Amino acid sequence: MSAPRRPSDPSGLERYYVLTGGRSGPGGSASSLDVATLVVSRAAPATGMQHEHEEILRRCRDPLSVAELGAHLGLPFNILAVLLSDLLDTGRVEARNPIPAHDAGRGPDLALLEEVLSGLERL
Repeated sequence: MSAPRRPSDPSGLERYYVLTGGRSGPGGSASSLDVATLVVSRAAPATGMQHEHEEILRRCRDPLSVAELGAHLGLPFNILAVLLSDLLDTGRVEARNPIPAHDAGRGPDLALLEEVLSGLERL
């Protein structure tokens, strides 16, 4: 009888368990994350941070969607959401929710456009 085989792939479930500290989903402010949510860094990586947290902060210097970030890091959505939850709770990143579909069809604010036009005419 042989010993049980251990998976040789370091990117398996054990890795995800370690990355998230055993958490299976985000909590708090990250529970409303969507794949289209834009994430932007509000702080630089600090010494001693978890590598994935550092990488998120580096990649999100400019706004990046959760879907794009997950593709760059090679992480599933729920694992990435837990990591983003950590960063959101400490104020290191900001999440900007996408415009809801029912609001997207309204178009730009007419009053704002008129103010811009008026300002351009004065130039």
